[in-house]
Amino acid sequence: MLIVQKYGGTSVANLERIKNVASRIAKYKDEGHDLVVVVSAMAGETDRLINLARQITENPPLRELDLLVSTGEQVSSALLSITLQSMGYPAIALLGFQVPIYTTELFTKAKIKEVGKKKIKEELSRGKIVVVAGFQGITESGDITTLGRGGSDTTAVALAAALKADLCEIYTDVEGVYTADPRIVPQARKLKKISYEEMLEMASAGAKVLEMRSVELAMIYKVPLVVRSSFNNAEGTLITEEDEEMEKVLVSGVTYNRNEARISVYGVPDRPGLAAKLFGPIGEAGIIVDMIIQTARPEGIADMTFTVPKTDFRKAMEIVKNIAREIKAEKVEGDENIAKVSIIGAGMKTHPGVAKKMFETLARHGINIMMISTSEIKISCVIEEKYTELAVRALHEAFNLGEAPFFVEEER
Repeated sequence: MLIVQKYGGTSVANLERIKNVASRIAKYKDEGHDLVVVVSAMAGETDRLINLARQITENPPLRELDLLVSTGEQVSSALLSITLQSMGYPAIALLGFQVPIYTTELFTKAKIKEVGKKKIKEELSRGKIVVVAGFQGITESGDITTLGRGGSDTTAVALAAALKADLCEIYTDVEGVYTADPRIVPQARKLKKISYEEMLEMASAGAKVLEMRSVELAMIYKVPLVVRSSFNNAEGTLITEEDEEMEKVLVSGVTYNRNEARISVYGVPDRPGLAAKLFGPIGEAGIIVDMIIQTARPEGIADMTFTVPKTDFRKAMEIVKNIAREIKAEKVEGDENIAKVSIIGAGMKTHPGVAKKMFETLARHGINIMMISTSEIKISCVIEEKYTELAVRALHEAFNLGEAPFFVEEER
């Protein structure tokens, strides 16, 4: 089998853990598997490098920032390859530009355009374990880029898709995907399997187990994906195509996201083209807008409220205030003290009453809902940040997620 494995920052946090990872890889090699291993930077290293740059200036040039933070993965990939070779296993470390992994030119948030296969296949044919630095790539003009937080997951899945790997394993500090964050809900239950669609909604709603773009790639290219712990041999969670059993489960999990901020623009003239004028520059700045609500007033004006990543809040506010002046909007307000809580489940597609149960549960605990968005298999509510943990626990209990799967038939 050809297996792509990814090890996160906590898995390679120090030399002892790198040796543990090398031992795990060696067992797979001894079983006759071909291996491509993707590694993140050692735990805390990316933040350390960013902080160094920000000690010089609050807004370091993004091209140079990518050049700086990409060195974290260069270190960990080299150390893992050195460790494997010291154990008698032929290995080679490759950086993003050596694979090569071609990306767009959006520094700090680049998207993968193309993955080279020739170099990796040549090294595999020589019996080597190929260790690839995650999180990084290169533009066609030769600049080093990074893929954003969690980008090593995306690197691993992109490689697995390009190489048509039999399996992609994501090793992290948790044993799989849970019905809720176990740190908040001790009764949270590990899921044996979950659909790509459900995992994608969980990732977009704040679950930190997998980066959202990695799940998108896995779903598009049908990459079998397993999330496992690098600290034990426990069975992980399989992320795969939806089946009938998954559709019977009403709610699979509760997620939360504290990393969003809310921006409201009041008194926008209610005429065609102004929404595009507002959101166009935001998109051009590489800022992702999540939830959007527009409310029309009788006097021919409207109020718009939307959410953006908290890391982009200041930049978004600056853009929005400039546009608000141009279109003669009344005022702009921002709020960083919000959180988004979501329930996700394939069973929602065919079963009514889920939203009602969610809203009643939040109301019973005195939690006000500021914004609501839905998809076929997800309902998200924006609430005050201070109620995040209470909301997650209450919803987890309301949908009986700590005991056993909550099947649709039980609700009828």
